[in-house]
Amino acid sequence: MPESILKKIEEEMIVAMKGKKEVELSTLRMMKTAIKNAEIAKRPEKLTEDDEMKVLKSEVKKHQDSIDLFQKGNRPDLVKKEEEELKIVKKYLPQDLGDDELKKIIQNVLKKLGDDTQNFGKVMGAVMKEVAGKADGNRVAELLKKIVQSSK
Repeated sequence: MPESILKKIEEEMIVAMKGKKEVELSTLRMMKTAIKNAEIAKRPEKLTEDDEMKVLKSEVKKHQDSIDLFQKGNRPDLVKKEEEELKIVKKYLPQDLGDDELKKIIQNVLKKLGDDTQNFGKVMGAVMKEVAGKADGNRVAELLKKIVQSSK
């Protein structure tokens, strides 16, 4: 059975404590807390690895939003801190699909659905099921729009 993300985080926390890596330690603690909170909210059921991934993806989104806000607020110090934390959180997520792989998936879904470019929502839903957490929804939507427009 594969090791859970929470276990990996706890092991990395020990390493970070021993190495006196403050930013990494605080980020790992934040991640652990977020997963534990999700676990409490889901009781009596256990969290699956997919649930843990969803929690970490929401943390990534929070960090990206913070980076945007801090850039608008002209706070380069906080932008740098958020970017460091974001890099740590992303280590625990699967690698995103490349544009070429994503285009192939979108084109395959379009073929399956009979090139139903009029029903964007249906196509988008089918593509998101295929990529299942390996690509950001905004990126998928952007690429799908480009493919649909170029096929007209």
